[in-house]
Parts: sequence; C-alpha cells; structure tokens
Amino acid sequence: MRRLRPLSEQECYLRCYGDHDQMVRLVQLEPKRTSIRSGLGITGEELRRLFELRLDARETEVAA
Repeated sequence: MRRLRPLSEQECYLRCYGDHDQMVRLVQLEPKRTSIRSGLGITGEELRRLFELRLDARETEVAA
C-alpha cells in the first residue's frame, strides 16, 4: 500500500486506538542532546587508540 503522506503520531494513535480520553495526553518531546564527545568529532575507536598510546607512553616512562 502506498501512502500519500506520512502520518503524524496523533493520526497513528487515532487509527490504532480511536479517540482518546482525558487520561491520554500527547506531548511533543525535545530532540535528544548529543553527547559532548560526539561534538568533538572523535569516534570511539579513535578515543580507544589515543588511550592505548597514552598507556604505552606511560609504560616507556616507567621503564626509563
């Protein structure tokens, strides 16, 4: 079946459950905030690699 347009959450609810009573309230949620790390433009793999480099440098420092 092809839709002419996407349905809103309210329209979907009405199609599934019919009209709602006073106990049900539709709310608009704010978009999730991105974490600080994702704002830095670094991936988890890059962060792991940098951490390994710091550990290796610390081991070299202790051996000297």
